[in-house]
Amino acid sequence: MNEDKATRYHRLKRQASIASMLWSVLLLGGLVATGWSTTLRNAAETAAGHIAPASWQAGATVLCYVVLLSILHELAGLPLGFYSGFFLERRYDLSKETLAGWLGDQAKAFGIAMLVGAAAGELVYGFIRISPDRWWLTAGVMFSLLIVGLANLAPVLLLPIFYALKPLEREALQARLLSLAERAGARVLGAYEWGLGEKTRKANAALTGLGRTRRILVSDTMLAEFPDEEIEVVLAHEIAHHVHGDIWKGIAFESALIVAGFYLASQVLHAMADPIGLRGVGDVAGLPLLLLAAGAVSLVMVPAAHAMSRNFERKADRFALDLTRNPAAFISAMRRLSAQNLAEEHPSRIVQWLFYSHPPVRDRIAAAQSFKV
Repeated sequence: MNEDKATRYHRLKRQASIASMLWSVLLLGGLVATGWSTTLRNAAETAAGHIAPASWQAGATVLCYVVLLSILHELAGLPLGFYSGFFLERRYDLSKETLAGWLGDQAKAFGIAMLVGAAAGELVYGFIRISPDRWWLTAGVMFSLLIVGLANLAPVLLLPIFYALKPLEREALQARLLSLAERAGARVLGAYEWGLGEKTRKANAALTGLGRTRRILVSDTMLAEFPDEEIEVVLAHEIAHHVHGDIWKGIAFESALIVAGFYLASQVLHAMADPIGLRGVGDVAGLPLLLLAAGAVSLVMVPAAHAMSRNFERKADRFALDLTRNPAAFISAMRRLSAQNLAEEHPSRIVQWLFYSHPPVRDRIAAAQSFKV
């Protein structure tokens, strides 16, 4: 196969992603099919007996089970994570991160994921104990609210854990970007330099947060390589998502998937609890089954989610062109991003359908070339 560097990189990344998903399904399904999930639950009950009073045993058991399952899943997936997240990035000269730095970030991400997972597990099984038949609806609504909370807090609490952030020091560019946001009607709290350069050669920019946490981020890798007019048109695209309400539309779509996933999980747990030896739908040993059922809904809807996202991106590109009236800067920015981030030149239709949340760069450039100033 005669592949260019970018095509080969993305093919290997996709293969690793698919392998990781299949490995997770195999692990979770295997725990249920072999009965090892009940063994894990028994171990969690034993641990809970040592750390919590009798009145808190149910919640403590869920907590211990989630911790044990999280550790098992992380260890099982670490080789593929290393291959995709470290080896391939270094092999294709996209990463500048050391192995120690990568492992440190993995540890941070795992710690955050385990805290969030433990809280989510407690919520779900708390609702199951209260209402074994209707828990999926209340849990779905609560998780939707949590998504909004995370979207608000991530730029303030989570992002600084992984990256250095500081106020943008280029005063002319800062004034230009803040003026751009004001013209577009998107109130922001400032513009910041996003320290990607210690870890990657890729460039990026974003408008993160909601309401009072909304702020402009421009990576140091972009500041070093892109002229101001290109950074402006990239940020105009990001601003469009907030002006068009794409963030809220995405949250609504994701919330619907969560509710649907929990409903399917509820039906599967009721049907399978006895055959696989669970004590009932509230038995935390059924958590792998719950995750598989809920995840199946999201997996089936991936093409629809990507199609919706690509539509948002096309409209955001058009907004950026209308706002800046600078198609030349847009085209040169897309070409520079494509080269710096090793974008795939000619993805197939099926690849776009299954994996692409953005239109291919060539399509975005073609649309800008046809834009009439």
